[in-house]
Amino acid sequence: MDDCIFCKICAGEIPATVVYENDQVIAFEDLNPQAPVHVLVVPKEHHANLLDDVSAAELAEVVAAIGEVARAKGLSDRGFRVIANTGADAGQTVEHLHFHVLGGEPLGEGLIP
Repeated sequence: MDDCIFCKICAGEIPATVVYENDQVIAFEDLNPQAPVHVLVVPKEHHANLLDDVSAAELAEVVAAIGEVARAKGLSDRGFRVIANTGADAGQTVEHLHFHVLGGEPLGEGLIP
């Protein structure tokens, strides 16, 4: 997708602070963090959201990458939250499947404030 900002980050056309990367997934710091740790985990293949024919193998790569991010950021012992917004009503602002990894402080029991 020529106009997708996350595709451009995946291609190295836009700089990002990369936390983890392999052939299928890239994880980078969110530019507008909502917690002390806020990393986006993005499959390199473009999918608009979770409903866009994402294979089980791709999702497995994403889940593995989330684990790597949690360990790299020191969240594995304290805990963290993973969110995938799907569609406008959920707050998805970039139409490229991505997962938010949030942590570094107590986030509370509610999903939204």
